[in-house]
Amino acid sequence: MDMLADTRYPIGRHQPIGDTESAWEDALADIMHLPALLEQSIQNLDAAQLATSYREGGWDLRQLVHHVADSHMNAYIRCRLALTEEKPVIKPYDQDAWALLSDTNSVPVNVSLTLLHALHARWHALLSRLEVNDRRRTVFHPEQQREISLREMVGMYAWHGRHHVAQVNALRLRMHW
Repeated sequence: MDMLADTRYPIGRHQPIGDTESAWEDALADIMHLPALLEQSIQNLDAAQLATSYREGGWDLRQLVHHVADSHMNAYIRCRLALTEEKPVIKPYDQDAWALLSDTNSVPVNVSLTLLHALHARWHALLSRLEVNDRRRTVFHPEQQREISLREMVGMYAWHGRHHVAQVNALRLRMHW
Protein backbone atom coordinates (compact mmCIF):
# COMPACT_ATOMS: atom_id res chain seq x y z
CA MET A 1 0.00 0.00 0.00
CA ASP A 2 1.24 3.50 -0.83
CA MET A 3 2.24 5.06 2.51
CA LEU A 4 1.18 8.52 1.36
CA ALA A 5 -2.32 7.17 0.73
CA ASP A 6 -2.36 5.44 4.13
CA THR A 7 -4.34 7.57 6.60
CA ARG A 8 -2.19 6.22 9.44
CA TYR A 9 1.01 7.61 7.91
CA PRO A 10 0.24 10.58 5.66
CA ILE A 11 3.91 11.64 5.65
CA GLY A 12 5.25 8.08 5.62
CA ARG A 13 6.70 6.06 8.47
CA HIS A 14 9.41 7.50 10.67
CA GLN A 15 12.91 7.54 9.23
CA PRO A 16 15.86 8.40 11.49
CA ILE A 17 17.35 11.83 10.93
CA GLY A 18 20.72 12.05 9.23
CA ASP A 19 23.89 12.57 11.19
CA THR A 20 24.42 16.13 9.96
CA GLU A 21 24.12 19.49 11.66
CA SER A 22 21.43 20.54 9.19
CA ALA A 23 19.33 17.44 10.03
CA TRP A 24 19.62 18.32 13.72
CA GLU A 25 18.63 21.93 13.00
CA ASP A 26 15.63 20.73 10.96
CA ALA A 27 14.50 18.53 13.86
CA LEU A 28 14.85 21.45 16.27
CA ALA A 29 12.77 23.63 13.94
CA ASP A 30 10.08 20.93 13.93
CA ILE A 31 10.13 20.89 17.74
CA MET A 32 9.89 24.68 17.87
CA HIS A 33 7.05 25.01 15.35
CA LEU A 34 4.89 22.00 16.26
CA PRO A 35 2.56 23.76 18.75
CA ALA A 36 1.62 26.51 16.28
CA LEU A 37 1.19 24.03 13.42
CA LEU A 38 -1.03 21.75 15.51
CA GLU A 39 -3.06 24.73 16.68
CA GLN A 40 -3.51 25.91 13.08
CA SER A 41 -4.53 22.42 11.98
CA ILE A 42 -7.53 22.35 14.35
CA GLN A 43 -8.40 26.03 14.15
CA ASN A 44 -12.13 26.73 13.72
CA LEU A 45 -13.16 23.10 14.18
CA ASP A 46 -16.33 22.63 16.20
CA ALA A 47 -17.03 19.98 18.85
CA ALA A 48 -18.50 17.53 16.33
CA GLN A 49 -15.46 17.89 14.08
CA LEU A 50 -13.07 17.42 17.00
CA ALA A 51 -15.00 14.23 17.84
CA THR A 52 -14.25 12.84 14.35
CA SER A 53 -11.62 10.13 13.98
CA TYR A 54 -8.82 10.89 11.56
CA ARG A 55 -9.13 7.29 10.29
CA GLU A 56 -11.38 4.30 10.85
CA GLY A 57 -10.54 2.81 14.23
CA GLY A 58 -8.28 5.74 15.11
CA TRP A 59 -8.46 8.39 17.76
CA ASP A 60 -10.69 11.39 17.32
CA LEU A 61 -9.02 14.77 16.87
CA ARG A 62 -9.55 15.70 20.51
CA GLN A 63 -7.77 12.53 21.63
CA LEU A 64 -5.03 13.15 19.08
CA VAL A 65 -4.27 16.65 20.39
CA HIS A 66 -4.18 15.42 24.00
CA HIS A 67 -2.02 12.47 22.89
CA VAL A 68 0.58 14.79 21.38
CA ALA A 69 0.78 16.69 24.67
CA ASP A 70 1.05 13.45 26.67
CA SER A 71 3.65 11.99 24.34
CA HIS A 72 5.79 15.10 24.14
CA MET A 73 5.73 15.57 27.92
CA ASN A 74 7.15 12.07 28.22
CA ALA A 75 9.73 12.83 25.51
CA TYR A 76 10.85 16.01 27.25
CA ILE A 77 11.35 14.12 30.52
CA ARG A 78 13.22 11.36 28.68
CA CYS A 79 15.58 13.94 27.16
CA ARG A 80 16.26 15.44 30.58
CA LEU A 81 16.90 11.97 31.99
CA ALA A 82 19.35 11.23 29.17
CA LEU A 83 21.23 14.42 30.00
CA THR A 84 21.38 13.91 33.76
CA GLU A 85 21.72 10.15 34.24
CA GLU A 86 23.92 7.48 32.74
CA LYS A 87 21.80 5.38 30.34
CA PRO A 88 18.56 5.62 32.36
CA VAL A 89 15.83 3.07 31.81
CA ILE A 90 12.75 4.94 30.63
CA LYS A 91 9.20 4.10 31.63
CA PRO A 92 6.99 3.00 28.75
CA TYR A 93 3.30 3.83 28.93
CA ASP A 94 0.13 2.63 27.22
CA GLN A 95 -0.77 5.55 24.93
CA ASP A 96 -4.12 4.00 24.00
CA ALA A 97 -5.11 3.69 27.67
CA TRP A 98 -4.00 7.29 28.26
CA ALA A 99 -6.22 8.41 25.37
CA LEU A 100 -9.22 6.87 27.15
CA LEU A 101 -8.69 8.59 30.50
CA SER A 102 -11.50 10.93 31.55
CA ASP A 103 -9.54 14.17 31.13
CA THR A 104 -9.21 13.48 27.42
CA ASN A 105 -12.97 13.91 27.04
CA SER A 106 -13.51 16.62 29.65
CA VAL A 107 -10.59 19.02 29.10
CA PRO A 108 -10.76 21.33 26.07
CA VAL A 109 -8.01 20.83 23.47
CA ASN A 110 -6.80 24.40 23.99
CA VAL A 111 -5.45 23.31 27.40
CA SER A 112 -3.16 20.77 25.72
CA LEU A 113 -2.24 23.32 23.05
CA THR A 114 -1.25 25.82 25.74
CA LEU A 115 0.76 23.10 27.47
CA LEU A 116 2.50 22.27 24.17
CA HIS A 117 3.46 25.90 23.54
CA ALA A 118 5.13 26.13 26.97
CA LEU A 119 6.65 22.65 26.83
CA HIS A 120 8.14 23.11 23.37
CA ALA A 121 9.59 26.49 24.31
CA ARG A 122 11.46 24.81 27.19
CA TRP A 123 12.35 21.74 25.11
CA HIS A 124 13.70 23.81 22.22
CA ALA A 125 15.73 25.99 24.61
CA LEU A 126 17.28 22.86 26.13
CA LEU A 127 18.02 21.13 22.84
CA SER A 128 19.34 24.12 20.95
CA ARG A 129 22.19 24.56 23.42
CA LEU A 130 23.44 20.97 23.43
CA GLU A 131 26.95 20.01 22.45
CA VAL A 132 27.35 17.22 19.89
CA ASN A 133 28.46 14.76 22.60
CA ASP A 134 25.31 15.48 24.62
CA ARG A 135 23.20 14.50 21.61
CA ARG A 136 24.83 11.06 21.76
CA ARG A 137 23.71 10.39 25.34
CA THR A 138 21.26 7.52 25.56
CA VAL A 139 18.27 6.09 27.37
CA PHE A 140 17.37 2.41 27.49
CA HIS A 141 13.92 1.54 26.19
CA PRO A 142 12.81 -1.72 27.87
CA GLU A 143 10.07 -2.50 25.31
CA GLN A 144 12.46 -2.08 22.39
CA GLN A 145 15.32 -3.67 24.36
CA ARG A 146 17.86 -1.14 23.07
CA GLU A 147 19.55 2.15 23.77
CA ILE A 148 18.20 5.22 22.01
CA SER A 149 20.33 8.32 21.58
CA LEU A 150 18.98 11.73 22.41
CA ARG A 151 19.56 12.67 18.77
CA GLU A 152 17.46 9.72 17.58
CA MET A 153 14.74 10.51 20.10
CA VAL A 154 14.54 14.16 19.05
CA GLY A 155 14.32 13.13 15.39
CA MET A 156 11.52 10.71 16.20
CA TYR A 157 9.49 13.30 18.10
CA ALA A 158 10.07 15.90 15.40
CA TRP A 159 8.55 13.40 12.95
CA HIS A 160 5.81 12.52 15.48
CA GLY A 161 4.53 16.09 15.60
CA ARG A 162 4.56 16.50 11.80
CA HIS A 163 2.86 13.10 11.50
CA HIS A 164 -0.09 14.06 13.68
CA VAL A 165 -0.49 17.51 12.12
CA ALA A 166 -0.60 15.79 8.72
CA GLN A 167 -3.30 13.41 9.97
CA VAL A 168 -5.49 16.35 11.00
CA ASN A 169 -4.83 18.22 7.75
CA ALA A 170 -5.55 15.11 5.66
CA LEU A 171 -8.88 14.64 7.46
CA ARG A 172 -9.78 18.28 6.85
CA LEU A 173 -9.08 17.81 3.15
CA ARG A 174 -11.11 14.60 2.94
CA MET A 175 -14.03 16.18 4.80
CA HIS A 176 -13.77 19.55 2.99
CA TRP A 177 -13.52 21.43 6.30
